[in-house]
Amino acid sequence: MATTYLTPGVYVEEVDKGSKPIEGVGTAVAAFLGVAARGPAGVPVMIANWTQFTETFGDFVPGAYLAHAVYGYFNNGGGLCYVVRIGGDGDSAAPSPVPQAALAGRAGGAPATLRAIARSADAAGVTVEVSEGADDTFDVTVRRGSSEEKFEGLTMARGARNVFEVVNKQSTLVTLEEVKVPGLSLAERAPAPGTYPLALPETRAVAAARLSPDVYQGNAADRTGMGGLEAVEQITMLCAPDLMAAYQQGALDGDGVKAIQLAMIAHCERMGDRVAILDPLPEMNAQQALNWRTNDAGYDSKYAALYYPWIQVANPTPGAASPTILVPPSGHMAGIWARSDGERGVHKAPANEVIRGVIGLPINITNSEQSQLNPAGVNCIRSFPGRGIRVWGARTLSSDPAWRYLNVRRLFNYVEKSLENGTQWVVFEPNDYALWQRVKRDVSAFLKRVWMDGALFGQTPEEAFFVKCDAENNPPETRDVGQLIIDVGIAPVKPAEFVIFRISQFTPGAE
Repeated sequence: MATTYLTPGVYVEEVDKGSKPIEGVGTAVAAFLGVAARGPAGVPVMIANWTQFTETFGDFVPGAYLAHAVYGYFNNGGGLCYVVRIGGDGDSAAPSPVPQAALAGRAGGAPATLRAIARSADAAGVTVEVSEGADDTFDVTVRRGSSEEKFEGLTMARGARNVFEVVNKQSTLVTLEEVKVPGLSLAERAPAPGTYPLALPETRAVAAARLSPDVYQGNAADRTGMGGLEAVEQITMLCAPDLMAAYQQGALDGDGVKAIQLAMIAHCERMGDRVAILDPLPEMNAQQALNWRTNDAGYDSKYAALYYPWIQVANPTPGAASPTILVPPSGHMAGIWARSDGERGVHKAPANEVIRGVIGLPINITNSEQSQLNPAGVNCIRSFPGRGIRVWGARTLSSDPAWRYLNVRRLFNYVEKSLENGTQWVVFEPNDYALWQRVKRDVSAFLKRVWMDGALFGQTPEEAFFVKCDAENNPPETRDVGQLIIDVGIAPVKPAEFVIFRISQFTPGAE
């Protein structure tokens, strides 16, 4: 209502009839679901850096891939992310494993008859040396760096020199336990001479209940699992690397993996503002990967992308048997998406990018193999001499050619979300010609900035986009039901996926 003026004078009023700039939303916030050593269970937790992740969820867990994915995300340029630890406190992971070694017996075939276990999880570099003693006894020397513990005249028989009674009571580095092998005499159960280094188990069993499809899907009302991610509007990428850990350890079969990945795709399609980054099953050659993608999985979605093969990174577990480990690529790919968005923009296809922290690949994909994988929407990771290991694909899993490229899908997500957030002021405004003009002006100004950033094709703004908001698309029957319709069209740039030089001979001076 207009102000009532009773006293003569000059009055100054602020009138808000200017433009309301539309700001672009963020495009690179990942969400990870997986197994962690500790931390809040089932609910999304915002994480800004690797240190914060370790303080909240603990360090690397042998046999699980969540920490590897988050580390690869930050290492490759990722910023903010959300982490959902799958499972509850009542279904927590087993205690962290400690370095151990199996000591072979003296019987034929040398089965393990003793197991040496470190007294603390951080005892990497411990060795147990067994040598023959006097009168059918044996000696045990435990070393860690310059520290040494020597136990002489030990036997498997009961008594004062029983190996378990002596070592387990006196050693500060290891404990020994017997491995039952039927049919062996006391002499045969004695450990064979040799040096046995302690190492962490190669894998760790992950509780099956913590990896079931319903736990991953969660519940929107309780804000758990993927359901809990519905309330976090900033998320633009979704990864679940520990599906592969569950598959490797028998907690999920191929159908279980497919069920959860389909749930991830459905979540992204329902939200409409995020893309699922999927991992392939482990240890597949190119033909198996193609068959799994086209026949077994058969995904068809413009809100999902698949990368192959797995990647080889440094094994961060102290005392592990191997210095490297193969991990699913989704976390590293999410980091590359974030890096590409920050350096070039969401319109740039996140491909032809070096993957940081990758030592090698389990398979070197050939051109002929990629010629089969690429049309199926499998984005290949390849090693090139002198150019490192790079992402060499930028496609979605959609069969629709209009949504073939990742950057097109993610550009539309960016534009749609930015327009949604930037035009909230329009709701309940008088639906008249003046409003149509204001909306058209604000949306056009935003799209012009997008065009100037190089995200739209065209030499002029008129060629790159259009905004229509007038009486033609807002007739009386539309206004009567409280609707305001704005038609927007944009011409996204497509990546130069195939660069072709046409070279021919010519004769100078010839017609």
